[in-house]
Amino acid sequence: MGKTAFIFPGQGSQYIGMGKDFYDRIAVSREMFELAGEAAGLDVAALCFEENDRINITEYTQIAMIAMEIAAWKAVEERGFRPDVTAGLSLGEYGALAAAGVMGVRDVFKIIRKRGLYMQEAVPSGGAMTAVLGLDASQIEKVCEETEGIVSIANYNCPGQIVITGEEKAVAEAAKKLTEEGAKRCVPLKVSGPFHSEMLKGAGDKLGEALAEAEIQDIKIPYLSNVTADYVTDKSQVKDLLVRQVASSVRWQQSIEKMIADGVDTFVEIGPGKTLTGFMRKISRDVKAINIEKVEDLDKL
Repeated sequence: MGKTAFIFPGQGSQYIGMGKDFYDRIAVSREMFELAGEAAGLDVAALCFEENDRINITEYTQIAMIAMEIAAWKAVEERGFRPDVTAGLSLGEYGALAAAGVMGVRDVFKIIRKRGLYMQEAVPSGGAMTAVLGLDASQIEKVCEETEGIVSIANYNCPGQIVITGEEKAVAEAAKKLTEEGAKRCVPLKVSGPFHSEMLKGAGDKLGEALAEAEIQDIKIPYLSNVTADYVTDKSQVKDLLVRQVASSVRWQQSIEKMIADGVDTFVEIGPGKTLTGFMRKISRDVKAINIEKVEDLDKL
């Protein structure tokens, strides 16, 4: 019998109105939005549902996204569905931690509010990110290593789609070389900083101080770390991996391939958009992937 994974997206798929139907129609989901607001000291429901410019600013995006993801996951859980394994892309890893029971939701909300703030504060001027389409990871890694300045891989999303990050000049130079080497396109991303690069290490260090207050539970449902693309089996590793994650590459494709190799044949993306479901189609068409974004999507389960 196959296994089911719950997977959670990272920032970038947020939009005004996300999660509103969960809030309006499902009591436990409404409780999660309210708990997020209480833990973060913000009106998270208003941030998600009312027209505003803050939702696309990292310090607000992160708490809005994770509130919506956990609200939707709680609705899934209320229907009796449990995962065999969990994973999340970048910010989404905290949704995976909650769904795996490794960290309580109140702690998740508190940590994510600080993570968003620290990452926003740490963003240096002159940082950039670019999506590279149509080249192998090994080619991109080699070009990054040979390019002067700070440039590295931020996200291994799926075959043919890798994101590079770092100093603006170095990212532009690497993109130029990659185009010459045959990349179909190199698309600069509209982001507020060079996320998942060594330039964000300071934010990770601050996050470590905040994580010291969080309680980590024994790992009963396996979850995968972005840093290692492998299962975390020892709860003493959790905080260190979350600190490292801020400035490390997100090994998403490798994480999915690991789960498939271990018998996962159904992936349930929980959160706004269908980004991870889209990646899944490029990683493997032999597994089933569905997304839970609206209350009516619960029927897909």
